[in-house]
Amino acid sequence: MEDNKVSGGKVKKRGRRPAKIDLKAKLERSRQSARECRARKKLRYQYLEELVSSQERAICALREEMEMYKQWCTAMDQGKIPSEIRALLSGEELNKSAPNSGKQHRPVKTEPAEK
Repeated sequence: MEDNKVSGGKVKKRGRRPAKIDLKAKLERSRQSARECRARKKLRYQYLEELVSSQERAICALREEMEMYKQWCTAMDQGKIPSEIRALLSGEELNKSAPNSGKQHRPVKTEPAEK
């Protein structure tokens, strides 16, 4: 089998188109692919930045809560009962009398009260 045909004295090749057309199309596909890649990369970095930011906020909130608990412990070591703990204890007593209330008490950061 021959790849070339002769018709009217001219040689015609079978197969691919001329390289110039393929090269232009290939370059355009490459440019489009690069644009899409940059867009995906930008979105990925935005997502990661938002994730880091939310985690940093959560860490700050936990540090504040830990500092509050440390202050409470220090106050109790000195023989003082913080008002928040009193409120928690009285709230627990109220919850025991009404078990279906379902309220949870979240401690509020304030200065410890004296006994």
